[in-house]
Amino acid sequence: MSEIINNNHNEQEELELNEILQVRRDKLSELQLSGNDPFQIVKYDVTHKTGEILANFEEFEDKQVSLAGRLMSKRGMGKSSFCDIQDVDGRIQIYVRINDVGEEQYESFKKLDIGDIIGVTGRVFKTRMGEISIHADSYTLLSKSLRPLPEKFHGLKDQDTRYRQRYLDLIVNPDVKKTFITRSRIIAAIRRFLDARGFLEVETPILNTIPGGAAARPFITHHNTLDMEMYLRIAPELYLKRLIVGGLDNVYELGRMFRNEGMSIKHNPEFTMMELYQAYTDYHGMMELAETLISTVAQEVIGTMKIEYQGQQVDLTPPWPRITMIDAVNEHSGVNFNDISSDEEAIEAAKAKGMNIEGSPSKGEVLNMMFEEYVEDKLIQPTFIIDYPVEISPLTKRKADRPELTERFELFITGREFGNAYSELNDPIDQKERFVDQVKKREAGDEEANMMDEDFVLALEHGLPPTGGLGIGIDRLIMLLTDSFSIRDVLLFPTMKPKER
Repeated sequence: MSEIINNNHNEQEELELNEILQVRRDKLSELQLSGNDPFQIVKYDVTHKTGEILANFEEFEDKQVSLAGRLMSKRGMGKSSFCDIQDVDGRIQIYVRINDVGEEQYESFKKLDIGDIIGVTGRVFKTRMGEISIHADSYTLLSKSLRPLPEKFHGLKDQDTRYRQRYLDLIVNPDVKKTFITRSRIIAAIRRFLDARGFLEVETPILNTIPGGAAARPFITHHNTLDMEMYLRIAPELYLKRLIVGGLDNVYELGRMFRNEGMSIKHNPEFTMMELYQAYTDYHGMMELAETLISTVAQEVIGTMKIEYQGQQVDLTPPWPRITMIDAVNEHSGVNFNDISSDEEAIEAAKAKGMNIEGSPSKGEVLNMMFEEYVEDKLIQPTFIIDYPVEISPLTKRKADRPELTERFELFITGREFGNAYSELNDPIDQKERFVDQVKKREAGDEEANMMDEDFVLALEHGLPPTGGLGIGIDRLIMLLTDSFSIRDVLLFPTMKPKER
C-alpha cells in the first residue's frame, strides 16, 4: 500500500514539475518574441558584491551600486515587492517599487522566477526592520532559469544528487560553497608557505611510461602514435628526485594523482597530493616542515590550531610526538618486535593475537599489518610514526644502525594517514636491488608493487645528494580543516558511477 502511495506521490511531483518547466519555457518564448531575449545579453557592469556592502553599510549608505546574482525569493506583489538575490558572497534584499522602475518593468519583475539571474542597480539603505537592502532603480534579466531550484521539491538532501549536480549543491547549500572557498584558500596558503621557504613549484608528466613512486594500481591507457601502453601517474616522486639530481635543490608539485583502487569516504580514484623534495636534509627536517606547514595553514585559513573534526578535539600546535612503529605496536598490542628475530616468529606472534596471516610475509610486513590492526585508529592527535620496515619502503634510505628499518615516517591525525616522508634512498646499487625485489613481488601477483625504472637508477648513478621528501594528501587535509566527513564533500566533482537511464 505504501509503495502505491509513494508512486502516486512521485507521479504527482513529476506532473507538477513538467507543468513548471512548460510555464518557464512559455515565459522565455514570450520574452524572445518581444525582443527581450535574456540569452542575448553579453555583459552587465557589476560594481560591488553583497559581502562588501553588508560588511560596510556605513560606507555604502545612500550610495548607488550595481549587483548581479540569482533570484532566491520574492515577497509581495502589490505596488512594491521584496526579493533576495545571491552572489558568491551571500544574499542581499532588494526593494522594488512600481514608482521607481516604471509600470512595464514592474510587471516584468512580477513574472520573474526563483532561480533567474538578474542585475540590479539601486541605492543602499536599511529597512524599518533594520535589514540592509538595495532600493532598486532598475533591474535586468540576465539569464532565464528553465528549471526550479531544489527547494520546490523538499530541498537538496539526497547525497548522490548533491555530488552529481554540484552546481545545485552550491546554489542552495551555503556551507558547501564555504567549504570549497576554504579549499582554495588552503591550497593557496600551502603554496605561499613553500614559496616563502624557497621551494620551486614544478610540473612533471601525468602520462607515464612507468607508474612509479608509490605502491598503487595505475590506470592504463594507450598511446596510438607510439602504439604503447601508458599510465596515469600514481605519484610524481621519481620525476621530482630527478630534478634534485639536476641541481634544483628545493622543488614541489601540487596536483592530481590517479590510482585505480577502491572508493570510500577516504579514497577517490582521482585526488590531489603535494610532494616536495629538499636537498641536504633528512626525514627529521621533513617532520619539522610538515608540522610547521599544516599548523601555519590552519592558523592562517581557519584562525586556530585547535580544531574539531567530527566531534573529536584535535590540537595541531607543534611539536608533534614521534613514535617508532615498533614502539607503537608494542604499546597497543603487547608484541615487541625488537625481541623477534625471524619471519616465522613474527607470523606466530601475530597469529597468537588472533590475526589471520596468509602466505609467507616477512617480519617487516607483519609489523606493518599489526600496526594497521592495533595502532592506526588510535592516533587521534597529530603523530609521526617513524622507522618503517625496509620491505614496505622501497625508495627510502636505511637506518645506519638498523638496516632492516628505514628513515621513513607517516603522519597520522584522527586515525588517518595524512603524509608520508623519507630520507630518500640515493644509493643506486641498493635502489636497483629493491626494484628487483619489487618486480619479483609484482610477478607473484602484487599489482601494487613498483616496476623497474632503469632511467631513475641511471639518474641516481649521476649522484643524488642527501635529500628529504614529503607527500601530503591535500584532500584529507581539507577534510580535516573543514570538518568534512567524506572526501566527496571536498571534491567539486567526485568520481561517480553513471546513472542508469
